[in-house]
Formats: sequence, structure tokens, C-alpha cells
Amino acid sequence: MPKIMPCLWIDDRIEEMVRFYVDTFKDAEIRDVQHYPDGRVLTMNFRLKDQEFMALNGGDNFKFTEAVSFVVDCKDQAEVDFFWNTLTANGGEESMCGWLKDKYGLSWQIVPERLIDLIWDTRDKAASGRAQQAMFQMKKIIVADIEKAYAGG
Repeated sequence: MPKIMPCLWIDDRIEEMVRFYVDTFKDAEIRDVQHYPDGRVLTMNFRLKDQEFMALNGGDNFKFTEAVSFVVDCKDQAEVDFFWNTLTANGGEESMCGWLKDKYGLSWQIVPERLIDLIWDTRDKAASGRAQQAMFQMKKIIVADIEKAYAGG
């Protein structure tokens, strides 16, 4: 069965970037490396969790934009904190509502499971609305603050 695999166009920092992602997502590996005739890395195929990627060393013609982002589902606040702090370190940028850019310019959404439960609760739309409004004010998602808003506090 054919797969759909994102291809990330990057400049000569391809090896640094791929190793950063593989080190960040513990269930990850580099699967294959291809080289240009001059010995520089052309492509690297790698896996993060269950998602396969290709990185292409294509030069600096194109840059990442927020039009594409990758969602990281987090089981709790500790995972949110780990991915947020790791991906924004050394030049990454925080954005709103759990979005960030890493130091390579790639956009990520760091989403705790509990957030989804609270902002999409169809049983209590008022509470869900309060939780959504709280989220709209945040950069990194703080689960305790979302729960407090949901509860009416």
C-alpha cells in the first residue's frame, strides 16, 4: 500500500535538523541517507513515532511557513513542557494556541489530550467556550488553566 510521506526541503543543515528531531522524539530513527556526487547529503529518510519523513538538502530557495505544521499529541503537561521547551530552544519562536516554530522554521502544534476533551465538550457548550477563550490567550497550553476556565474559575 502506498504511503504519503512529507518531504521537508532544507538547506545544508539537513543532518543537524534530522538528528535534532530524532533526538527529540525518542521513538525515532534515521532510515536512509543518500548523497550528492560531491559527498554532501542529498536526502535523509527518517521516522518520528509512526510518521515517516524525507528531508531534502535543496538549498535555500524555499523556507517553511505556518501553512504546514505538525501536531504533537501529548498525554499530559509534562510532555507539553518537554516538547515546547525543546522545540523552542536555541532560536525557536513561540506563537499562540500551542503553536511554535523550531529553530529551523518548521511549525508545530503541541496539544495536550485534555485540551481537546475540554474545548470540544458538546455536553456543556458554555464551559467549552470558556476553555476555548482561555486557550486563545495562551502561547504554550497550560492544562490546569484550561481546566480552571472550563470550571468557571
